[in-house]
Order: sequence, then C-alpha cells, then structure tokens
Amino acid sequence: MYFLGLGLILLLLKYFDVGPVAALSWWYVLAPFALAIAWWVWADSSGYTKRKAMERENQRRHDRIDRSKAAIGTLRKKKR
Repeated sequence: MYFLGLGLILLLLKYFDVGPVAALSWWYVLAPFALAIAWWVWADSSGYTKRKAMERENQRRHDRIDRSKAAIGTLRKKKR
C-alpha cells in the first residue's frame, strides 16, 4: 500500500512538473507501481494475506468473547 501511495504522489508531481521529480525519468516515477504489484503477488502466493486476515478475525473473536464475559461478570480482572 505504501508503494501505491508513493507512486501516486510521484505521478502527480511528475505530471504537474513540481520540484526535482519533474526531471526524473518516467521509469523512476512508475517503479513504485511495479513494486506494489510485486508485493501483492508475493503476499498472495506466500499466504501472507490470508494469514493476516485470519489473525484479525481471531483477534476480533477473542475481543468479542472478552466483551461478552465482562458484560455478564465472569471475566476475571486479575489472576489469583
């Protein structure tokens, strides 16, 4: 996501001829988009995306369980 944001910023700066980015080659300006694609391909093929989604789901489930236990008064505040 950072590569995509950087690419968009560089693209706008190059298009509007702002600062030193105007003198850069288009290859340098478009390189972050290629890096973003490479990152997404790696993340999907390695299972990184699925693993992070499962971690978020598990954390939400545990938070929901803790809120329910706290609401009915069975959640211990301190260990004895």
